[in-house]
Amino acid sequence: MNRNRRRILQGGSALAAVALAGPGMAAGRTTSARVPDVHIELRAILDEVTLRPGKPTAVWRYMGRLIAGDAAALQMEGGTYLGPNIRLSRGQRVRIELSNELPEATTIHWHGLHVPDDMDGHPRHAVAPGGRYIYEFTVLNRAGTYWYHAHPHGRTGAQVYRGLAGVLLVSDDEESTLALPRGGYDLPLVLQDRTFDADQQLVYPASDESNAMMNRGGMHGGAMMSQRAMADMMARMMGVLGDELLVNGRLSKDLEVLPRAYRLRMVNGANTRTFKLAWSDGSPLTVIGTDGGLLDRPQEREYLMLAPAERVDLWVDFGRWAPGAQPVLRSLEFDGGMTMGGARLPDGSRFDVLKFAVLRGDRSAAREPPQRLAHLPGAQPQSAINAGVPKVFDLTMRMMAWGISGRSFNMLQASPEETVKLGTHEIWEFRNEGQGSMMGMVMAHSMHIHGVQFRVLKRQVANSFAAAYRTVSAGLVDEGWKDTVLVMPGERVQVLVGFVDYPGLFLYHCHMLEHEDAGLMRNYLVQA
Repeated sequence: MNRNRRRILQGGSALAAVALAGPGMAAGRTTSARVPDVHIELRAILDEVTLRPGKPTAVWRYMGRLIAGDAAALQMEGGTYLGPNIRLSRGQRVRIELSNELPEATTIHWHGLHVPDDMDGHPRHAVAPGGRYIYEFTVLNRAGTYWYHAHPHGRTGAQVYRGLAGVLLVSDDEESTLALPRGGYDLPLVLQDRTFDADQQLVYPASDESNAMMNRGGMHGGAMMSQRAMADMMARMMGVLGDELLVNGRLSKDLEVLPRAYRLRMVNGANTRTFKLAWSDGSPLTVIGTDGGLLDRPQEREYLMLAPAERVDLWVDFGRWAPGAQPVLRSLEFDGGMTMGGARLPDGSRFDVLKFAVLRGDRSAAREPPQRLAHLPGAQPQSAINAGVPKVFDLTMRMMAWGISGRSFNMLQASPEETVKLGTHEIWEFRNEGQGSMMGMVMAHSMHIHGVQFRVLKRQVANSFAAAYRTVSAGLVDEGWKDTVLVMPGERVQVLVGFVDYPGLFLYHCHMLEHEDAGLMRNYLVQA
């Protein structure tokens, strides 16, 4: 890989650009001389999986093979479209070879991991059909629940919907000293929603007819759009909601548990849907970790908001229920979710997520989580070079296109406001106040910053949105390190971001994937 591709070009528009390797050069940088601790091959393939009675469902998925390393590093499961669970340790050198056997280009983003810019899955490093790419990096992150998924520009929503995602768990020495549930009592649970047709095939909005219509001049250019094409266009712009819930790439079924403590690693892998999680009997939820790993101490919530791409680790003692009990994890009603697209299960509606069946068994395991989980110093906003004057990023829709501060995605551009200095901290403020929105509609957004983790400093909501906000505010968990944050309609959210690991061009965007694909994504540039 030509390392000069990072040089900065200054144009008349004062926008920074990064030179791009040609399509025939889609391969990672030269591998290091160090033998990796973990070496994995991931093939992105077309496959079929039986998810419902009847015909198997066509999916796109990752098939994994462990080339070198501990056998626990790669765990394949049957009956699911999700990729293998990857388990790594902090400090390990990792090499993952992607082989693209799909009919279109793809990349892999290691969501939440701190990796060099050419290892991050940026769409400028898209791998063409038949191509290969070597991702190699050292695991810098704290122990925590991370994940990986496809990230090509304009096709992230479709590829993830078809199955290109998986869980990535990191452990470290600090976590290993704690009395936390392990092995079969440490369960990743990926929440997604999908729609199936009568032939058991996944239904995702088509774009060909709507694109053709728009190319002919749109609804006012003399062409008529079919009702289906209009619905597809709106869903691809506003977000795709499925009408059936899947957990770990399977239709949700009862999960048998023993009367002891479990660690439930909840991952919102849905394209658009936000969950408001609560126990059916009103029991509190005990949170021990979020996006960036363990909190300093457990937190309790009556309910818990989980936006697309957010993760939360729950401590659950199933022994508090009698053998034979069937506690249900539900998603409750809330205001401010995505309301368009004609979904039979609208965002913010009430439904069951997962039913647990409590068996008889030993009660000797710890029932309460450790009261001290991790050393986690408080946020230091005064460390920011712009303390008191945050950089403002407005989440906008103009001329039927999403954008950030009025700009949509450009593969190679980062504006001066999006250029930062390596080794510094800044305060960023995301504003979701409906600038340029059609018909005054404001939608929630799930904002993700690549290559870093941040601390949430402050939330403020406009009075006109206060009533809707009260239906979610008690379920926000802003403690600890985050890489994704829910920004509700009418809200301003300030985060403290440290650009301390690598220089280069990274993404920040809404993780409601159709919003991202439709332009609500930009680059930021870290200069050494």
